[in-house]
Amino acid sequence: MAGHSKWKNIQARKSVQDVKKGKTFTKVTKELMLAARAGGGDPNTNARLKSAIAAAKAVNLPKDKIDTAVKKGTGELAGENFDEVAYEGYGPGGVAILVEAATDNRNRTVAEIRHIMSKNGGAMGEAGCVGWMFEKKGVLTFAKDKYGEDQVMEVGLEHGAEEVADEGDVWEVHTALEAFETARQGFEAAGMVFDDAEITMVPANSVAVDAETGAKIIRLMEALEDNDDVQKVHSNFDLPDDVLDQMG
Repeated sequence: MAGHSKWKNIQARKSVQDVKKGKTFTKVTKELMLAARAGGGDPNTNARLKSAIAAAKAVNLPKDKIDTAVKKGTGELAGENFDEVAYEGYGPGGVAILVEAATDNRNRTVAEIRHIMSKNGGAMGEAGCVGWMFEKKGVLTFAKDKYGEDQVMEVGLEHGAEEVADEGDVWEVHTALEAFETARQGFEAAGMVFDDAEITMVPANSVAVDAETGAKIIRLMEALEDNDDVQKVHSNFDLPDDVLDQMG
């Protein structure tokens, strides 16, 4: 759990730079297309697409670009043909690394991912070597300064949540994939505003690392996310809070 929460925190700190690079727009546009291709263009019946649209709006992707990406995904408009691929391996300290990518050239992408991994203290592994450590779940986060644990837990459990985890400044609500939309709607009906809501890969267990190893893992994951074909990077590390504090 900690790897997911800490990495989201780090991503938030670097999001301004990513927006300036245009990388965030590229990633959310690809996800819109992939989500629409996989489940159709109606966000009311496609939870992944609804989550993708929310993410696109959060980074201020214009509405016309959102609509265009969805139509490309459904085939209503001609668009690029991306394959969804996953790469698995290990980072510094032996932590698990799971990379989700969308590419039009698998040979190029796997070569680039392998190079990034080896250059930053990691190593590519065989398919399935770490994937079993992660499970696709719905995750909603609520700021602690707005909501108490009892309030989050009461609404969450009423609408299919599996657990409420204490993750520093936020409560993380975890749901099974099929219960994600029900939980989201339940919180909205209760007037509770979440900071983030997404379908993501959550590690079953975390690996504690020291500050030096944690810094190396962050460099690896940032290098992977900077690749144009990479959509998301997941890990199961547990990073000491003092490392985040030092990062400012």
